[in-house]
Amino acid sequence: MDLVLCHTTADFDALGAAVGLCVLRPGSRIVLTGGCHPTVRDFLALHRDEYPLIERRSVNPQQIRSITIVDASGRDRLGKAAEWLDLPHLSEIAVFDHHLEAHSDIPATVTQIEAVGATTTLIVEKLKNQAENSDTPSRLLPSEATVMALGIHVDTGSLTFEGATARDAIALAWLMEQGASLGVIAEYVEPGLSPQLQDLLPEALNNLRSETLHGYSVAWVLLSTESYVPGLSSLASRLLDLTETDALLLGNVYKFGENENNRNIAPESPVSNRLTIIGRSRIEGTNLSELFKPFGGGGHARAASIATRDVDPLLTLNQLADELKAQIPHPPTARELMSSPVRSIRPETSVGEAHRILLRYGHSGLCVVDAGDRLAGIISRRDIDIALHHGFSHAPVKGYMTWQLKTIAPDTLLPEIESLMVTYDIGRLPVLENGQLVGIVTRTDVLRELHQQKARDRGSNAELSYCVMPESVEHLLRSRISAELWQLLSIAANIAQQRGWQLYLVGGAVRDLLLATDDTVALTDIDLVVDGKSGSDDSGAGVELASSLQKLYPESRLDVHGQFQTAALLWHKDSAFGSLWVDIATARTEFYPYPAANPEVEASSIRQDLYRRDFTINALAVRLGVPRSGELLDFFCGLLDLESKQIRVLHANSFIEDPTRIYRAVRFAVRLGFEIEPQTEGYIRHALASGIYYRIQGENGRAPALETRLKSELKYILQAPYWKVALQMLGDLQALRCIHPSLELDRQLWRQLRLLDRCLNGVRRKKEEGRGKKEEGRGKKEEGRRKREEGRGKKEEGRDNSPFPIPHSPFPMINIPDWQMRLEVLIAYLAPEYRGKVAANLQLPADSIKRLEALEAGKNQLVENLPKCKLPSQLVLLLKNYELPVLIAIALQSPRSARRQIWEYLTRWANVEPPLNGNDLKVLGYKPGPGFKRMLDDLLAAKLDGDLGDRAAAISFLAERYPQT
Repeated sequence: MDLVLCHTTADFDALGAAVGLCVLRPGSRIVLTGGCHPTVRDFLALHRDEYPLIERRSVNPQQIRSITIVDASGRDRLGKAAEWLDLPHLSEIAVFDHHLEAHSDIPATVTQIEAVGATTTLIVEKLKNQAENSDTPSRLLPSEATVMALGIHVDTGSLTFEGATARDAIALAWLMEQGASLGVIAEYVEPGLSPQLQDLLPEALNNLRSETLHGYSVAWVLLSTESYVPGLSSLASRLLDLTETDALLLGNVYKFGENENNRNIAPESPVSNRLTIIGRSRIEGTNLSELFKPFGGGGHARAASIATRDVDPLLTLNQLADELKAQIPHPPTARELMSSPVRSIRPETSVGEAHRILLRYGHSGLCVVDAGDRLAGIISRRDIDIALHHGFSHAPVKGYMTWQLKTIAPDTLLPEIESLMVTYDIGRLPVLENGQLVGIVTRTDVLRELHQQKARDRGSNAELSYCVMPESVEHLLRSRISAELWQLLSIAANIAQQRGWQLYLVGGAVRDLLLATDDTVALTDIDLVVDGKSGSDDSGAGVELASSLQKLYPESRLDVHGQFQTAALLWHKDSAFGSLWVDIATARTEFYPYPAANPEVEASSIRQDLYRRDFTINALAVRLGVPRSGELLDFFCGLLDLESKQIRVLHANSFIEDPTRIYRAVRFAVRLGFEIEPQTEGYIRHALASGIYYRIQGENGRAPALETRLKSELKYILQAPYWKVALQMLGDLQALRCIHPSLELDRQLWRQLRLLDRCLNGVRRKKEEGRGKKEEGRGKKEEGRRKREEGRGKKEEGRDNSPFPIPHSPFPMINIPDWQMRLEVLIAYLAPEYRGKVAANLQLPADSIKRLEALEAGKNQLVENLPKCKLPSQLVLLLKNYELPVLIAIALQSPRSARRQIWEYLTRWANVEPPLNGNDLKVLGYKPGPGFKRMLDDLLAAKLDGDLGDRAAAISFLAERYPQT
């Protein structure tokens, strides 16, 4: 275990430097050795889960491998954690600090103490250097960039303190490029006040009036001074922070004489009242700029000012306060924010089993309910980790759960929820309705909602620090789909709402609508997800909704499938919808019992349903129906990835769980013209290099993801017009190892695939030529027997160079799609003993498996006998009993001379027929019987070898070889 220690009463510089070191050294953990600064404490109350923090008491000293101390160089600043420095087995003790005058008594093996404004600057310089010298640089997470920027801002006074350096400024600029959130920085940086403003601060606090509305507090105050006071905006910000007010109007009235600015005006000129009002707001939906505009003021929605004169100061301020309160919207409630249903366990559940459930569902805590399903407590991952650390895996969770809980009701407003979380440092709040647990609101839910509010206020063209969140895409949706389809979605949403459900459009349809450049998008495949949003069992909601829709659209076909009763409505060549497939499912979560397994799914919430998807760009959803119709749900920054044109996976183990996602990543990247994000590519390469898929096949006998699901992905790729680019990308990733560990796309295999493509294109071209001449012959039927024979002759001419299996050809009629031919070439490149097994594993057709198993023997036989064929008739006799796909596969793997002979047979000799047929023999007086075949074979051989010229020569040939008695 690698630890990064922050000094006692940690400030933002210590925290920012520690987070940066964890980025430099993945897997490291941060320990706050003894509390933190109040501002840092408030910050971590909301953002703790975004950083690798662990409790000091949960550390096993014997497992510590290295220790790094940041922003301190003395043992006395590390509290009890200083004892760890004396552990004999430590491989490294490092110190990073910017206090040159401090005395160090730490036995460090690595030390970097330099004269910069913040220790975080030293770490940022290392990160910047690493990014600039990496072949595949990766960006910081916004949360990482933000806390490091806070460290530099706070310790340098936003670059105003004497110790600030140019290095600090460069580090800050780079962190801004990496996505540091200026809004969050402004919220936690404390600017200083001038002496004059410091004198006004107590007066403002004493005279401040405030009112709470919809959970938001609004305050206003009027100060009177002798003259203009500069810097009132800083005083307004300080008041906002000290009083924890959500909106503030700070007024300042002072005397102003015209002669103060104009020396030409007489001293006795009248003195007027001037009024300055500074406005600040943190409330979504308020717009101070619009509020101040009638008085000649302006600014931004959240920060604006007025400078006016000759008005009643108190009356004006009170009027503006009333208008500001009227702007405050009703904030979201717990019912709109909560996740439901809630994963819960009984008090008797063991700690080990609770840990397994957390691992399975990816939660950070679990609700504990009694036999009557009443909430009894909550146990967090931190509690479970500590219990496991002390060896209590078999103990019941009731001994470790928190039972004195803060709970909320479904109608609790967001500001109150946020206040509870910050005040009591609570990461999750259960939602109770009539004593029953109906949902849970987590710190992540609150952060996401707050961020969405900020994003909506900034507008879509603003610089965004996290994921862009449009307020609504309803207009975009309505404008880009047909009126009939919009009506269908609206009806479905209304039916869902009547049953207390929420309906979402999800996945590829949302992605394609957002990417579309045309005015309309023809959607043929739509996925809808029903979120029950209650404690009841709504696992059959998808089927019920689909059944209701089918009654309104009887021309559609209803298919019900899947163990969780998903359903589909299908239209085929419908006048309104064309060919449309609408999948309707209940929101689900999934768990993979082992890598490459089929997932186990169960009903869950829309957030969990989106989390189970493959990539961020496919984990988008649009809310259909009220409230908040058209709202875009983007929990994983999929919209930013669409804008950046990159494929990014949702979590690090995604490819371990499902290797077919590797093929989907490549397919989407090539099809959409995107790039696979560097870290995602790293996850792909790690999954392939780990050998986990083959180990699982050995342990379990099979890996379902590598069977029909892999074949489906191969089909999608190999039948697409971009298959060559996609296959080359798979080869570069070494992803063909999913088919078999030894399969790689080397030059020889790529050459075989290109030869096959040329062959298939030639076959397709010859077939079209043959069809055209066949139609020409048919058009002359009315011209009589002679013309029909002429037409038939032309058909024969059209077939001469066509290797396609058509009537009267020696080949059986076999219809194999191009993608399967390409897949068989890939499999045929394996060693002979693997081909049949791989084909069977992919569940290819029986004839395909048989061909691949017999390929090696057939190839050896032909390679041996082809050199002996000196005449065309000998070549035809040898090859005519082989199927076309077999001959093509053999040709691709054979030496050039053999390949030339096979190609000559396919293009020149395969469709040559004897100059006479059975009817002709009967006309000549020969009696039908077994001899007919021998006679026709001899005629064909003679024609192939050039021994026959015309029909008369053929008759003479027969008369000589087969005289009639």
